[in-house]
Amino acid sequence: MNKQIYRCLPVILALLMLGACKDLDELNINPNGVDPSNAHPNLLMSTVITQTAQNVVGLGYGDLAGVMQHTQKDGWSGSHNSYEWNGRSWSGFYGIARNTRELYAKAEAAGLEFHQGVALVIEAYTFGMIADLWGDAPYSTALKGELGGEANLQPAFDSQADIYTGILADLERANTLLSKNQTDYADINATQDVLFSGDVSRWRKFANALALRYYMRISEKDPATAKAGIEKIANDPATYPLPLDASDDALVDYPGTSSTDSWPQNTVFDGTGGSNFRRLKMCATLVESLQALNDPRLGVWAAKIAIPIVVDESLPDDTDVIENGVRKVAKNVADDYEALFGYPIDSDPEYVGLPPAWSTVPQAYNLNPNLEQAPNNPHVSHLNDMYREPSGPLLKARLMSAAEVNFILAEAAFKGWSVGAGAQAFYEAGVKASLDAWAVGNQYNDYIAGPAAYNGTLEQIIEQKWIASWTAAAEAWADYRRTGLPALQAGPATVRPVLPVRFAYSQDELNFNSKNATAAISKLEATPYGEGNSEWAKMWLLQGTGKPW
Repeated sequence: MNKQIYRCLPVILALLMLGACKDLDELNINPNGVDPSNAHPNLLMSTVITQTAQNVVGLGYGDLAGVMQHTQKDGWSGSHNSYEWNGRSWSGFYGIARNTRELYAKAEAAGLEFHQGVALVIEAYTFGMIADLWGDAPYSTALKGELGGEANLQPAFDSQADIYTGILADLERANTLLSKNQTDYADINATQDVLFSGDVSRWRKFANALALRYYMRISEKDPATAKAGIEKIANDPATYPLPLDASDDALVDYPGTSSTDSWPQNTVFDGTGGSNFRRLKMCATLVESLQALNDPRLGVWAAKIAIPIVVDESLPDDTDVIENGVRKVAKNVADDYEALFGYPIDSDPEYVGLPPAWSTVPQAYNLNPNLEQAPNNPHVSHLNDMYREPSGPLLKARLMSAAEVNFILAEAAFKGWSVGAGAQAFYEAGVKASLDAWAVGNQYNDYIAGPAAYNGTLEQIIEQKWIASWTAAAEAWADYRRTGLPALQAGPATVRPVLPVRFAYSQDELNFNSKNATAAISKLEATPYGEGNSEWAKMWLLQGTGKPW
């Protein structure tokens, strides 16, 4: 049922963001694309969905996977492993938001309620990510640059709290717009809806799942509103249906026909001869968590090491040989390595992860013999070979999953909120939904009877949610910041001794909307690790919570 990313070509390129960081006197339109003013709502729909999917994977498979210790790099590793960030542009997000506004306006003029609902959902998703990642941002007065005037060209920043309030209101409206029978809607083009093939009921579930996400997001700062919102949704499935099974996951496929519509860092279209793929390794934090749980997803995501290492104390000093596919080293070789780097050799025979920011020379981990070709480390787990491909049955942009929904409800039940079932039932449903999504659902019974059996702690709920966010790590980062879970530790080579908590505003924004950006920066809370426009200064969502550190 899930359709392909960029199926409809030509795709409208992201428009220069109005109300953010560029010179807004001119609108930069792709001359080979489709003018939004002339585009049919269906064409705009495919554009905003695919652009959103690209953002989700770009973050969740990119540097935020490094922050959340799903992956690490052993080359070109600064931003991924060590958080060497210098402000990130949000222009792509505002380009999506502008297109959703255009989609909504066209749909409203044509009386197309399905298209209006879709526009509200994607706009809420987009502004939710902006608020999650940066904090305060242009919202209520954004995207009005064509009207001219300083207030429109240099819009004020709304508070993070007000943005969350606004998107929750939009999702409520979307639920209402999408509440009719399928046959009551006109002009739905299933091909252009590359997310749900025009299935109105699935869009409605998606809207309500996003509302759950954002009610839980504000639960530390406004628990009364969060509790009321989640209980309202959970206790009225007729009015607020939810995606509770993996078959309802919000997924977008990759056709894999070119570099623009393929899984990132594939070895076919990536253009680096496979070096980008080889540099990306499994992180030891995730590998060891999955091993402790006997988790079948490990073999889906990771490749086994090419050559295991055995430290043999019976060998003469300085012995280092490969026999029958196993590297055997003397104890003094292992001791010298540990003395030099401060880490012991990992002699696991199957899966070895790269520790988070363990060194300024990550390519040397585990006695890598190929330092001149550092990514070719036979003693550390690469990603599964499926990630070499431009497309595949499991290579999907995951915008929202049934696993996430169930874990949100599990957390709500853990807090004592009335959501129907108990925390254990939702926890187990979340685990099953994730295993199903990764094609290992047939191992659920054994898995849930083992170390993953529910133990009644929030730590376990969030750990499983963190695992389930593989390739969608932005959501795990949001959970970590509000809960401090999983209790991740920054590696010794990071630029700060704790994990970052936001993206800094880009220099363009500081240059072109200086007054309003400066006002937003003044509202950030300084911490021992950063002040002003810092990745370690706390936004409203974290202020006063003591989280995540």
